[in-house]
Amino acid sequence: MQITRRTVLKAAASAVGIAAVGAPSVRAQTAVFNYKVATNVPVTHPIYIRLSEAAEKTKAETGGKVDIKVFPNGQLGSDTDLLSQVRSGSVEFLTLPGVILANLVPMASLNSVGFAFHDYPAVWKAMDGDLGKYIRSHIEKTNLHVFDKVWDNGFRHITSNKPINTPAELANMKIRVPVSPLLLSLFKSLKAAPTPINFNELYSALQTRIVDGQENPFPIITTAKLYEVQKYCAMTSHAWDGYWLLANKHSFAALPVALQDIITRNFNAAGVNQRADSEKMAADLQQELAAKGLIFSKPATAQFRQVLQQSGFYKEWKNKFGEEAWAQLEAAVGKLV
Repeated sequence: MQITRRTVLKAAASAVGIAAVGAPSVRAQTAVFNYKVATNVPVTHPIYIRLSEAAEKTKAETGGKVDIKVFPNGQLGSDTDLLSQVRSGSVEFLTLPGVILANLVPMASLNSVGFAFHDYPAVWKAMDGDLGKYIRSHIEKTNLHVFDKVWDNGFRHITSNKPINTPAELANMKIRVPVSPLLLSLFKSLKAAPTPINFNELYSALQTRIVDGQENPFPIITTAKLYEVQKYCAMTSHAWDGYWLLANKHSFAALPVALQDIITRNFNAAGVNQRADSEKMAADLQQELAAKGLIFSKPATAQFRQVLQQSGFYKEWKNKFGEEAWAQLEAAVGKLV
């Protein structure tokens, strides 16, 4: 399935996923497992669309025995609240950015070290390979089940009320970041004034000038309509992050193995499809955002990386992650320190 503008608009209008195949017989049955999957993205985002698609396919293939409802837009709570809920089992599934999961599993932000990745082919080779396997092994040590395929959150860029072309222009700027130790450290090292705010409070924080800027990938900037409250976008690509699809370990284990396999297959396939959706959207969205009034610049990233090296950012995080983890990262992206 190709995500198109029509698909996105249809999702926004209906706030439901793709209709189940063979609906009459499936809908007539009472689900044995009624589960929830929470996500912080709006209904126009490819993550929501593909989650809904996977949930409907799962319901159809299990004959209605597994009914997974998708709750978008942080309806069930903030990112940090939902992480607690999925660990306790009050929410069974959750998509969560690695930089936020890192509050529980520090290794989940290993792939988001500043300016580590240069392009998508390098990202997917690493995250479907040894680096992703290494990160998942640390997530599995908690009361969480993690799916193999990480979903795309994209390369992060900076939007602001003033142009940002050099690291010096970030000095003392109040910039919203997720509740993420790594991103807080990154922007502190760049001499900015990072402020952790949950995503569901971001638009109002920008609108009321509690913060002067924020950083997110293009699909988030677009679907959350941040262009309405920001004027400039610096295409820094300063970090790549993914959404991990997590499940409460006990809830997932309670499913018969055959049902686990169906869920795993459908949601991993949806994750791979979402990656393609997200990459295509990112390639198209700059022109769309420019038409909505966002003014773009492309700073030379080498100068930002130089500041991070001089500030000791890379050395600090090598020490925090440890030699073994850093070796995994550098095996995927090359030398950073």
